[in-house]
Amino acid sequence: MRDGGDIEALIAMMARLPGLGPRSARRAVLHMIRKRGLLLGPLAELMTRVARDARECLNCGNIGTQDICDICQDNQRNNGLLCVVEDVSDLWAMERSGVFKGRYHVLGGTLSALDQVGPEELRIPKLSARVESEEITEVILALNATIDGQTTAHYIADQLEGRVTMTSLAQGVPIGGELDYLDEGTITAAMNARKPI
Repeated sequence: MRDGGDIEALIAMMARLPGLGPRSARRAVLHMIRKRGLLLGPLAELMTRVARDARECLNCGNIGTQDICDICQDNQRNNGLLCVVEDVSDLWAMERSGVFKGRYHVLGGTLSALDQVGPEELRIPKLSARVESEEITEVILALNATIDGQTTAHYIADQLEGRVTMTSLAQGVPIGGELDYLDEGTITAAMNARKPI
């Protein structure tokens, strides 16, 4: 392609997104250009607004457009239940299932000695503070069934032992599985069959 520097740059940027390689990115960009009025212009405006307004919830770590997210502000939620997840994508997966009506806490990853990620790099101290200040009665550890996820779950269970009821997701979540890739039925079964730690 000649004289398409910006278009090539857009394709290269899109190819960096999860799930898109160079060929998929090229097809997506070409489709957007062909549907410029319906897709490209509105998408560019939305991306500008999201880049300007998106922020992490100061309470739970969710992503939204306000300092405190809609879930944390929802008075219909069960304040005593706190579901701990690794990442925002896991929170969104839980919300898609519709099975959980409590509040969330996003850690921002898992403990990993190899990657030098300790409790202070995650939101574990904030979790401990929330258990104290928000009258939490149960903490549900909905962490991915990976080695790092299980290590993180055990660490949190040790930190909160005796302070709150601790449960974890049960059947339905395969070893090595990640919440964002599970269907709503699997997440529902796992949430309903949670067990004490």
